[in-house]
Amino acid sequence: MDITIEELKERMDKGEKLNLFDVREEYEFDEFNIGATLIPLGELPDRLEEIAHLKNEEILIHCRSGARSGRAAAYLTAEGYANVRNVLGGMMAWQAAGY
Repeated sequence: MDITIEELKERMDKGEKLNLFDVREEYEFDEFNIGATLIPLGELPDRLEEIAHLKNEEILIHCRSGARSGRAAAYLTAEGYANVRNVLGGMMAWQAAGY
């Protein structure tokens, strides 16, 4: 199940505690980020232990456009994570919306 940038922004503005992860590369994160935890897609398989405690919680994943985060969401789902949501449009959509 995906999540829109509008829904994410609304939840962030309400101060919800979110398990938000950015799967872009470090240089992309350094240029612009929204406060997510950085785990580049290529490092995800080796860093699963960092998020193992979230296996049954909602996890939100974003990237630049939604493609890498879609792959990350599919991977985590295959690994048994119960509620992984891809941020549709990623940071391109976020910035285009002027957030």
